[in-house]
Amino acid sequence: MPSLLLRAFRVPDLRKKILFTLAMIVLFRLGQILPAPGVDVDAVRSCLSGASGGIVDAVQLFSGGAMLKLSVFALGIMPYVVAGIVIQLLTVTVPRLQALKKEGQQGQAKITQYTRYLTVALAVLNASTVVAMARTGRIFPTCGKQLLRDQGMLTTLVIVVTLVAGASTIMWLGELVTDRGIGNGMSILIFTQVVAVFPSYLSNIFVLSPAALVTMLLAGIVLVAAVVFVEQAQRRVPVQYAKRTIGRKMHGGTSIYLPLKVNQAGIAPVIFTSSMLFLPQLVAQLTGGTGPVADWISRYLASGDHPVYVAAYLLLTVAFTYFYVSITFDPVEVADTMKRYSGFVPGIRPGRATASYLAFVLSRLTAPGAAYLAVLSLIPIVAFVLLRDPGTQQNFPFGGTTVLIMVGVGLETVKQIEAQLEQRTYRGFLKDLRETPART
Repeated sequence: MPSLLLRAFRVPDLRKKILFTLAMIVLFRLGQILPAPGVDVDAVRSCLSGASGGIVDAVQLFSGGAMLKLSVFALGIMPYVVAGIVIQLLTVTVPRLQALKKEGQQGQAKITQYTRYLTVALAVLNASTVVAMARTGRIFPTCGKQLLRDQGMLTTLVIVVTLVAGASTIMWLGELVTDRGIGNGMSILIFTQVVAVFPSYLSNIFVLSPAALVTMLLAGIVLVAAVVFVEQAQRRVPVQYAKRTIGRKMHGGTSIYLPLKVNQAGIAPVIFTSSMLFLPQLVAQLTGGTGPVADWISRYLASGDHPVYVAAYLLLTVAFTYFYVSITFDPVEVADTMKRYSGFVPGIRPGRATASYLAFVLSRLTAPGAAYLAVLSLIPIVAFVLLRDPGTQQNFPFGGTTVLIMVGVGLETVKQIEAQLEQRTYRGFLKDLRETPART
């Protein structure tokens, strides 16, 4: 990794992209630290120091600590992520979006525009909820301090507009990183949010138990290595393209492979599951935490080590994995595309037989992929039982979502840097050949 960065910094164009990405990350973190107007910073800091566990840790992770601080970028990247997932799901069911997807670059630009509109709408909803919770003191139920300097409607409106503008700015920063930086901009910002809370988690664990910190770091190294191994695992389906004569030239006749990953769904099922189990806790807090429904939620879904919570997490993770794979990879469409370009899987007839074969292979791969995500989500719960320290449990940083985000985004970014380095190496090699005088 250090040698790769040194090679990348030697290339002027690539060095500019890396520095631009780092600059956008600095701006993103600055917006997460900068408080919104009308927020009592001292009161927020006091309440935040005494709050931990449950919904607080979940919000801390998904916002990089910005939402609990009521900063300008308090909403984080989640409105855009949720909007993108919703649009992706609607693309499968809405004919208009299906037609746009098939129109190529112009249709994709229109889908991106719809995603931006939905992001703003979700940001307005999220900002209104966060400000309402801050006014009533339900963000920190155990802290009785007033988080806003003024409870008036004008101050509330200013804070909501500020948070929505912050979410729109984050969306713009992510698109800038995608266009002018390295890697996918939204993934880089999600990675930044997750990594931002790591130092505070590790410092808290060190204060409570240095031995637990050492054990956790060693387990984290093993876990990251295992996740890298599974994330890189894939089934390579061979594809043969027949030779075709177009004009006076012969085309095709090549052999490639179709890579089907074991974890074809990526991190989306874990985000779905975490969000679904986070919503009941949020509803319970918005309703004041009283009543039979709120009592049932606090008893069974608020504690991560409760058998009901564990069973719900596992079932939702497996279900979302199969569902997400089914909508993101269409064997019929892939088989039709291969048939259109005279491609076939050796030993399998083109068309319907190829689609059935790809569906069979994908279903066999999705089963271990879903089990892998389910086991990965159980790691924090197992750590809770083994450590038996409440302070260490609530600050356990190596959750399934955390590790998947760090490893997935890290691997993808490294692959993009390597690809751009190889592309420039080939260009330089061809340039040298053109400049070398021919021997007579």
